[in-house]
Amino acid sequence: MDALKLTSSAFQEGGRIPARHSGRGENLSPCFELQGIASGAKSFAITLDDASHPLFPNYNHWVIWNLPVREVIPEGIPKGKSVDGFGGAVQGVAYGKHQYKGPKPPFHSIHTYWFTVYVLDCKLDLPANRRKRNLLAAIEGHVLQQAMLSGKFQSRR
Repeated sequence: MDALKLTSSAFQEGGRIPARHSGRGENLSPCFELQGIASGAKSFAITLDDASHPLFPNYNHWVIWNLPVREVIPEGIPKGKSVDGFGGAVQGVAYGKHQYKGPKPPFHSIHTYWFTVYVLDCKLDLPANRRKRNLLAAIEGHVLQQAMLSGKFQSRR
């Protein structure tokens, strides 16, 4: 099976995440482009984690599942448990409760963030009050592919 390639028009792998996609800016989820999606794909799930959080390693900022299979996931997924216009996508509980909550480290510190996309062979029957750990348990055995995109963000005054 081909490798899944995940990119964003907002930032390069390992690059600076723009302020508009942060908790100090407009708090818009970035646009994602996917190449090499497996033919048996039925849905996507995405997580966003702060890999540099000093107290809670890999602190989860965002969790969404049942996104429709498409090569481009547009910027600015609206908040809410169920996301209209996204084929029954569900946003769970994270730092952004039922919404994207972008990077927001303490002033002057630089944190690394990981966006992970999971390509699934099913849609999930998982209620919106679930967290990342519940998602990871539910997708076990259903992940066809996964890819990660990392970026850095520094809060400035």
